[in-house]
Amino acid sequence: MALTNLINLVYILSAVTFILGFKMISSPESAQRGNLISGLGMATAIIVTLMLPDIERFQFIFMGAAVGAAIGLFFAYRTPMTGMPQMVGLLNGFGGLASWFVALAEFESPRDQGLFGGSVLWLAAIIGAVTFSGSIIAWAKLDEKFISGKPIMYKGQQIVTLVVMLGMLACGIMFAKDTLDPNALYYFGGFSLFAFILGILLTIPIGGADMPVVICLLNSYSGMAACASGFVVGNTLLVVAGALVGASGIILTLIMCKAMNRSVANVFLGGFGAPVTGTAMEVSGEIKPIKPDEAYLVLEAAQSVVIVPGYGMAVSQAQHAVRELTEQLEKNGTEVRFAIHPVAGRMPGHMNVLLAEANISYDAMVEMDAINPTMETVDVCMIIGANDVVNPAARVDKMSPLYGMPIINADYAKTVIIMKRSMGKGFAGVENPLFFNNNSRMLFGDAKASLQALVSEFKGGN
Repeated sequence: MALTNLINLVYILSAVTFILGFKMISSPESAQRGNLISGLGMATAIIVTLMLPDIERFQFIFMGAAVGAAIGLFFAYRTPMTGMPQMVGLLNGFGGLASWFVALAEFESPRDQGLFGGSVLWLAAIIGAVTFSGSIIAWAKLDEKFISGKPIMYKGQQIVTLVVMLGMLACGIMFAKDTLDPNALYYFGGFSLFAFILGILLTIPIGGADMPVVICLLNSYSGMAACASGFVVGNTLLVVAGALVGASGIILTLIMCKAMNRSVANVFLGGFGAPVTGTAMEVSGEIKPIKPDEAYLVLEAAQSVVIVPGYGMAVSQAQHAVRELTEQLEKNGTEVRFAIHPVAGRMPGHMNVLLAEANISYDAMVEMDAINPTMETVDVCMIIGANDVVNPAARVDKMSPLYGMPIINADYAKTVIIMKRSMGKGFAGVENPLFFNNNSRMLFGDAKASLQALVSEFKGGN
């Protein structure tokens, strides 16, 4: 009894560390400490859980933990920042798969789960399966090696999805009625198969431009799967931890949906990301290229500069060159700020992490809603590899797939310098009329090389 009380007390304290950690993660300055505190809380909870009398075969537990830790360290070390969204998606999937295995192991225990227990087993298994297969598809779409990042649509897609969901529900009902039924294993396999298929069906219609929302949603799914697993094994802390992750993922999904003008209902049903039918407005005008030495003269005369980072900055690993340019501009007496769109890059916070990696001050990073009212007073807006998040078509073109999406009003600045390798389109696959504006100049080439050229111009000028 004393041991049980001790374990429950540690679980309560661990839950407190999770909540405190989540609170601290909301601020960039305290995020690292929040991660550390939550990690220590989880480590302590794992240690006391291993003290339970019915925990046996420690050699397999430690072997699994050692192998998992080694794999995690290897991927964390080898994965570049450009590959972080794919890694996050993959880890979400493994969390879901773990929940599915927990449900399978609990089902194989020789006892009657009852209707409630059977229903919880079904819920844990299907959420885990949907999370796993959906995350694998999200990873593949982000990586664009095995599957295209574009939405995959086909005739009768909604009907097929509905049939799969009904099959999953029917097998679940038969399973939950009697988990000791000789056919229960077949029912378990049936709804698991349907759930794995459902995860694929819900994710393939979603395009690469919408992946930040998908990452948030799958994060929430993995939390809900863990929460259901907690009910399955009767572990209160797992229920609390899963609920926290699930709730935070849902909140972040809502924020992302608002930032992209997406319907939350469509996100849950996997029905968004399809191209908008109709004819988009024609883009007319002339591209006006600019060379680094010319761009230097524009920047050197500017009193205020706003930099809009995008995925192109991540691809070229240009964040350190951005910091060098920022230092040169500030030495010249220029105010430099970074306009951060909520969905810039391929995962929430992608740009913030890259800039922080280059030791750029968090105080210089300004959210979209805060920067937009000041854009008309900005001398130079410098866009580094961003496209869709600064596309004015989102404000005026009702036929554009971006229409209604809040954007950074880069076109309101007095001068706009756009850094791109070519005139290629963004993830949404639509033309950006900003590139043809009279106040826009295109600095073509690798972003890192262009930024280094600008830094050299400033150093030479000084």
